[in-house]
Amino acid sequence: MKISETESKVKTVGILFDETYFNEKEALVESLISYGIQADKVFTLVYKDIIKKNETFDYPTFSHKDMSWKATFENSDVKEFVSQRFDLLINYYDMPKSPLLVASNQSKALFKVGFASIDKKLNHFIINTTAEKHEVFLSELVKYLKILNKL
Repeated sequence: MKISETESKVKTVGILFDETYFNEKEALVESLISYGIQADKVFTLVYKDIIKKNETFDYPTFSHKDMSWKATFENSDVKEFVSQRFDLLINYYDMPKSPLLVASNQSKALFKVGFASIDKKLNHFIINTTAEKHEVFLSELVKYLKILNKL
């Protein structure tokens, strides 16, 4: 990544959630909006360990069954999400799972943020807390984004 690519302000945000340990997606998205990110510029993708037959979702959702043995995704929602060039990708999961790691790695996002419990090479910026403490995560993220002149 070139330094010049990261100098712009954050306008588009992708959030990759693991619903297994965190189901307050709306609260996190609303908090981002309260910090000045436009609602129509926040995109989410939710990972679930098990998707029941005929289950419906408010957000694009995928599971391990959507990833092939070659680490490619068959799910069109995942393909679209990872191909978008977000200014910021929030990897909101603190337990490493192959589909989440692959989606994060394949993402075209310019700046990636995640938890300290995940491989340090995956994210540009790491916050040391747990997924259950989304207020702490977001306040630290916003604090450092302001220091980096991205908000």
